[in-house]
Amino acid sequence: MKGIWIVDDDQSIRWVLERAVQREGLAVRCFDNAQECLLALERDAPQVLVSDIRMPGTNGLELLERVRRQRPALPVIITTAYSDLDSAVSAFRGGAFEYLPKPFDLAHAMELIRRAVQESSREAVESQQELVATDMLGQAPAMQEVFRAIGRLASSSVTVLITGESGTGKELVARALHRHSLRAKGTFVALNTAAIPRDLLESELFGHERGSFTGAQQQRRGRFEQAEGGTLFLDEIGDMPSELQTRLLRVLADGQYYRVGGQQALQANVRVIAATHQDLEQRVHQGQFREDLFHRLNVIRLRLPALRERVEDIPLLSRHFLQRSAKELGVEVKRLSDDAQSAICRFGWPGNVRQLENTCHWITVMAPAQLVEVKDLPAEFKQNNHRTDNTGQLAGNLGGLHAGVSSQTTEHVAIGSNRHADQQQQPLGVALPETTRHAEISRSEDLRFATGLKESAETLAAWEQGLIQEVQRSLADQSGMPDDSRLMDDLTRRFEALVIRTALRHTRGRRIDAASRLGIGRNTITRKIQELKLEDDPW
Repeated sequence: MKGIWIVDDDQSIRWVLERAVQREGLAVRCFDNAQECLLALERDAPQVLVSDIRMPGTNGLELLERVRRQRPALPVIITTAYSDLDSAVSAFRGGAFEYLPKPFDLAHAMELIRRAVQESSREAVESQQELVATDMLGQAPAMQEVFRAIGRLASSSVTVLITGESGTGKELVARALHRHSLRAKGTFVALNTAAIPRDLLESELFGHERGSFTGAQQQRRGRFEQAEGGTLFLDEIGDMPSELQTRLLRVLADGQYYRVGGQQALQANVRVIAATHQDLEQRVHQGQFREDLFHRLNVIRLRLPALRERVEDIPLLSRHFLQRSAKELGVEVKRLSDDAQSAICRFGWPGNVRQLENTCHWITVMAPAQLVEVKDLPAEFKQNNHRTDNTGQLAGNLGGLHAGVSSQTTEHVAIGSNRHADQQQQPLGVALPETTRHAEISRSEDLRFATGLKESAETLAAWEQGLIQEVQRSLADQSGMPDDSRLMDDLTRRFEALVIRTALRHTRGRRIDAASRLGIGRNTITRKIQELKLEDDPW
């Protein structure tokens, strides 16, 4: 029978709780000892179990331990008249849903029971969901469309292009397409084209012959050969160099390729699934991506929604990630209070599902209590629940440090514009004054500039003031305004390097964690580390 089970050797406690539960319209069953309850659990199970700690024979903690082994999803509320720290710690270590000291307020006790009933109901829903897909969760209409598309493509080997922002789970979809396809018995091989240096990417894809270049001491099989009979997943295809685009097009068109330095054509029996967070049509128009290759890849397109487009899935996903983190770390599962869950749902999640997963891992490690409140969440959730904190906003795509300096014109410096700009409330920005003919900023202009900033922005952070001073100094050092000035690029690179280096030090070199905290994709941070030559920096 479902309902609430109460285990207590005190008849008066059983009576009071039984009547209160019945008034809620819930079924109830009472036991005066733990052993009878364990026997009943072999045949049936409640929605919630309420148990005293200290009872004759089997005590409440022993009951809790055995219940956790038999029915790990069953919420257990522990009550005791001995309100000591050891009892509370033992209860939570044993996996109790909540700890309720006696004498308790009946209204508070019933509130805990109602919350535990909700917890039990959600567990049942998630268990059914995980039977369908253990690695992909989503009840939002947009995700259901993705699931249906995967089902329709199960019997096909057609090329698929997966689009969506970084962190939306493109590789998970690619793996699901492989697992449910006719090639499921073959190998799934993934390659991030943005993470491989340009001069090595050709060898990674197609392999090489011995002696084909310096260091090629033996023949090497490429990813196409490794994926023979299976699926090759090419992530961040939009970053593929143009010369490699031509070779990939030939493979897709003819089904043949050559190893680097090879003379014998090899046949490719591989299904190609590509993914990108970029707008490939725009890159085609800009001449950065081959139009014929785009059409070869764009046979079937699956667009993954950003997490902010499927807010209804955030509670389900957060519970899943909290459970998985707890299992990996060997600790009890943390639970989000209603206010904390609301704060997480209001957040903009620029890093999407990957950022949510990292946040849940942080909560599992860092949150001090079993029940996580808003005050226990990372700092970005406490600042009026902005969609991103300033650090993430500044580091999204720092190529947007736009400064124009020309005679008799007024331009703007938009510090922190990024590819998630449409998600932000507004970019941080300050207006630079009109420059003089010789690009010199006098002290009186400095004063007017500073006064204008104070009036428009009240106060500036120290780093903003320092940046302004550095721009002013660099402009003043220039003799005139040479056409080949690289001031914009130099300042941008220095700023990017400083932000990324600081984030990596904070995360002790963990790139995925650093990217999530900065609000950028893992592919972006990998590419930036290579471009800025930060690989050898000690973290």
